[in-house]
Amino acid sequence: MCFDTFNILAQLNANDVLSNGAITAQSITDGWDRQWIDLLQNNTNKNIYGVLTNLGIFFAVGTLLFFMAQWLRDVIDNDFSRPIVALLWPLIVVFLLANPGNGTLLSNLTLGIRNFINTVNQQVITTADVNQTYQQALNLSVAEEVAGGLLRPCQSLTGEQQNECLNKAKEKIDLLWQQYRNSYGTQPWIDRLETKVNNIVVASGTISEFEFNSLLGSTVQTSIKNILISLQSAFHNLIEVTMLLIAALGPLAVGGSLLPVAAKPIFAWLLGLLTVGITKISFNIIAILTAAVIINGPAQNVNTEPDLMWFLIFLGVLAPILSLALGAVSGFAIFQAIANTDFNRMRAL
Repeated sequence: MCFDTFNILAQLNANDVLSNGAITAQSITDGWDRQWIDLLQNNTNKNIYGVLTNLGIFFAVGTLLFFMAQWLRDVIDNDFSRPIVALLWPLIVVFLLANPGNGTLLSNLTLGIRNFINTVNQQVITTADVNQTYQQALNLSVAEEVAGGLLRPCQSLTGEQQNECLNKAKEKIDLLWQQYRNSYGTQPWIDRLETKVNNIVVASGTISEFEFNSLLGSTVQTSIKNILISLQSAFHNLIEVTMLLIAALGPLAVGGSLLPVAAKPIFAWLLGLLTVGITKISFNIIAILTAAVIINGPAQNVNTEPDLMWFLIFLGVLAPILSLALGAVSGFAIFQAIANTDFNRMRAL
């Protein structure tokens, strides 16, 4: 699926454009896999996670004093139900932070949570048939700029030189239309764009700059769309690095869980991972639903001239904000549910 017809949109090639979309989340995730393994599995004293594990053990030893003080007070008060159950917490902390030589149980648990989130995310992408929705809508949004980038250098030429330039550009653009048809089948929006390009080539030498831009967009639009596409990738990377940072702080959360308080740090840590995971999944769902509106609407009408800049603005700016809000609300709802359980009422644990 790779051919050399693109030299715009931040030097993206055809394969880059065609492979962009919601599937980008999975490709970025694959790129982070090695970093997760290096951080969580190579658990030595020279590794960041190993250092944080040692610090978590130090916290556990320190908070054990507070735990024992509360435990003895409950025994003196003849409240034996709490002390017996409370003894589980030191065992849990030791169990999670113990290092058998190939990563702690906590690091394996953290990887398991991350893999579960990624599995759900991949199922969402696969079920929604991303290749026919998100990627197609994204390509529809940038196709004019891609074709325009090949045709625009011909605008400054005249006579036979312009005709030759336009014909060579058209040959490359025809490969693009063929690639789109191979990926998405015969689509009205491809026919519409092909007709626009053919009209420009036929009318060579008689089209003004204004008319040219009205047919295939301006260079300013190209730059803006390039930035908005980059913002989507930046957001996916932000999600990954945030989840990895939360994962790295797991030993500190476990080590502080012996404090005799109701809101255990380990619960906040788990909720942090789940919140970021929900944000990641929410973004892909929002993007796929929005893309479906375009593909099932204006893309099916060969006579429409839809302005799809809103789609890239939505994905690059508004969708990340909305997905962050959904993730935060979901995390808060889960936290409230935990706070209202009988388990969380055992404040001495």
